[in-house]
Amino acid sequence: MRGCQIARVISGKPSAEDAPLDTSLRPRCLADFIGQDKTKANLNIAIAAARGRGEAIDHVLLYGPPGLGKTCLAYIIAAEVGVNIKMTSGPAIERTGDLAAILTNLRSQDILFIDEIHRLNRAVEEILYPALEEFALDIIIGKGAGAKSLRLSLPKFTLIGATTRYALLSPPLRDRFGSVYRLDFYDQASLEKIVKRSAAILRVEAEEEGLREIARRARGTPRVANRLLKRVRDYAQVMAKGVITHAVAVAALSKLEVDPIGLDEIDHKLLHTIVEKFGGGPVGLETIAASISEEADTIMDVYEPYLLQLGFLERTPRGRVATRLAYEHLGLPYNKEKPPQPNLL
Repeated sequence: MRGCQIARVISGKPSAEDAPLDTSLRPRCLADFIGQDKTKANLNIAIAAARGRGEAIDHVLLYGPPGLGKTCLAYIIAAEVGVNIKMTSGPAIERTGDLAAILTNLRSQDILFIDEIHRLNRAVEEILYPALEEFALDIIIGKGAGAKSLRLSLPKFTLIGATTRYALLSPPLRDRFGSVYRLDFYDQASLEKIVKRSAAILRVEAEEEGLREIARRARGTPRVANRLLKRVRDYAQVMAKGVITHAVAVAALSKLEVDPIGLDEIDHKLLHTIVEKFGGGPVGLETIAASISEEADTIMDVYEPYLLQLGFLERTPRGRVATRLAYEHLGLPYNKEKPPQPNLL
């Protein structure tokens, strides 16, 4: 059925099973947060400066693919500054009154974390502007000619916004963040450290090669790495006396249909569709979506980012194109030549 997204073990989006795991494995301070070194260095300076002055830190916007640690960093910032954090999401704030209730309950220097901030209602976003710039809340009382504007003072707080769709944020909202940080996919070395740390916390007996194989197939995403570790741990407990060796990790991940570079059945279906049905492209996003019975937004937000990172896909003005690397990974011959330039004479 189109639009019914399958739960993927290699998806960076959070699922119900991740909640207890994320809580136990989440780093509590910047020193324990692995990877994203440039972002950590800048946050360290901002936090130290604000703490030294006894002020709230600038409003922070974190963006990037899901599962890279945006929520984790928000909690770490709150812990490092030593203040409370209130968490909500863009879709949860339906009316201006909802936001007003949240803002008026904040204390001085508290942090308000809004996940999926690009999905804020426009009317809600409008009353957020003066709250961010002037720490004031403008409320309209009454209707029509008798309506009055009431301005309430707010404590100086910090807004931390997180989004996977930076381009969907309105320019006025983007401009009100003092610090904007992009979180990138993690490299192999960082993921190996993360998996090793998680295995120690979970008290999983594992060999270096086994953990390395899990990190290699984690798509550069810590949430995926921890989820795969949990699945491989279960397999090792039942099938291999509880020890994660290289062979055990390969066998467990093969059963999950996660290939050596982290692609699953849906990724392969997407690539095969472009290569075999449309000659490698270019092919439009809507056409691909119809061919694999999936929503175009899901393909663009969930499936494509990692394929683009690997260099398997190209986005062109005419549509998506499968690259030579994609053909080689699928084991298909690449004989695609660039079309000749049209002769205008």
